[in-house]
Amino acid sequence: MLRRLTIRDFVLVDQLDLEFAPGFGVLTGETGAGKSILLDALSLLLGDRADSAMVRAGCERAEISGVFDCEAEGPVAAWLAANDLEADVDVLVRRVVDAGGRSRCYVNGSPVTAAQLKSLGELLADIHGQHAHHALLRGDAQRDLLDTHAGATALAKEVGLAWRAWQAAVRALETAEAEGEASAREREMLEWQLGEARTLAFVPADWQQTNADHQRLSHAAGLIEGAGAALDALDEAEPAIATEVERLAVRMADLARFDAQLAPVCELLDGAGIALGEAVAELRRYRDRMELDPEALAECERRIAAVTQFARKYRVAPEAIPELEAAWSERLALIERASDLDALTSAEADARSAYQKCAAELSERRRSAALALGVRVTEAMQDLAMAGGRFEVRLVEVPQGGAHGQEAVEFLVAANPHQEPRPLAKVASGGELSRIGLAIQVIASEAQAVPTLVFDEVDVGIGGRVAEVVGRRLAELGRRCQVLCVTHLPQVAARADWQWQISKESRDGATYSHVQVLNAAARIDEIARMLGGERITEATRNHAAEMLGLEAAAG
Repeated sequence: MLRRLTIRDFVLVDQLDLEFAPGFGVLTGETGAGKSILLDALSLLLGDRADSAMVRAGCERAEISGVFDCEAEGPVAAWLAANDLEADVDVLVRRVVDAGGRSRCYVNGSPVTAAQLKSLGELLADIHGQHAHHALLRGDAQRDLLDTHAGATALAKEVGLAWRAWQAAVRALETAEAEGEASAREREMLEWQLGEARTLAFVPADWQQTNADHQRLSHAAGLIEGAGAALDALDEAEPAIATEVERLAVRMADLARFDAQLAPVCELLDGAGIALGEAVAELRRYRDRMELDPEALAECERRIAAVTQFARKYRVAPEAIPELEAAWSERLALIERASDLDALTSAEADARSAYQKCAAELSERRRSAALALGVRVTEAMQDLAMAGGRFEVRLVEVPQGGAHGQEAVEFLVAANPHQEPRPLAKVASGGELSRIGLAIQVIASEAQAVPTLVFDEVDVGIGGRVAEVVGRRLAELGRRCQVLCVTHLPQVAARADWQWQISKESRDGATYSHVQVLNAAARIDEIARMLGGERITEATRNHAAEMLGLEAAAG
């Protein structure tokens, strides 16, 4: 449950530190005092969209943080583990919005995305807004509510995924059938191009060697002549360079006997003589194996011409030929898969079967939940000044199914006995819609595992005995989980376990929202205000005390 909420510079709030209790609590106060602002702050903390208008005028940023209890092995702990976030007994959530509208989100001190925060928020609290009952007129809202009551929200998402997979398979099959001739032509062209490439058998390493061989063979005569001239100068001419260096080395060695400073020169000349000897041997071997080879040169030139022509034809560098061949192979494999009608037909059948199986399970869950929800809401209507009224959930079959299953969901209501149930949007008046909507929300909330439920003026249009019933229902719900309700009804407020009063105050020319935790005496005054309006009489105060006393006795 929510244990603490801290708000800084949010709309009309400069600074609030609120400690929440378990059970059923209410927020009361004059219209416009800022009751809903607190719930707006909580909604922002749980992942709602941020806006620069949320920052109090003249401030750089707004900041909201909250502390929630976390079960050691509950869905919140599982979510933290799945998102690699530190888990603890408490979950600390923090949201910062700057004056430019940019927001930052943190969970247990670690930054998270707004999408992650919204996903976590759905596990921490469920907020029913002021106009939630109007949303019940929409088919999608009715369907989502039924799925929530059935505990089938995750299954409904699976059905949507299965539907999209099936439709993708259908489109792939239809495309293959419609484009069969074009695909055949492209496949034929690719096969011919790949045949060319395989005949060429281009290998990058071989291409480099071919170019090196061509350069050597095309200059063979010059290489032979140059090697011979070098060998002649070093060893075969008169005098030969190698012989002269050897003679000089012997002369320096004789002189070094008289002056040791010549020893380094002797070493250098000895090294030079050895190097020249090795060079002579290598040149001789090179000259002996080097020969003119017109056939090998012609073969290199033919290979270079073939590769160059292929590369020019397909407008790539020779080195890019392997990449081009790989792209052709990949495209050919794709076309073959996309035009394999037997495989595509089989894939479409498998996808259709998977969707139908998943959708059938969802339909069964919906049928069972529809009957149960109809009975529960009908029972609640009898206590909400709609005696004899009936509520039904109709499942209308959708041929071939759809992304949301094999049926549409429609809420029907008969406000009076002997009337046939008709669509909610066509029958219910504003007051009836409010009562039916509240009954549905309370009943649906009982099926959820969310530890905190928030109702923002959902009792609008309700009064008298009906308000007492609503207060009792919310109090009963508060025994199962934490319930927080913004209300103007004294009958609802009197049923609460704890109560806060929201008011406006002016300081230094600015308006702020103020929250006061009410004790027993203060609750009598506040409920008397809710009962009697501007002028509070002793009789009104006694009535308020009686309402609270009756509640205490009932508890």
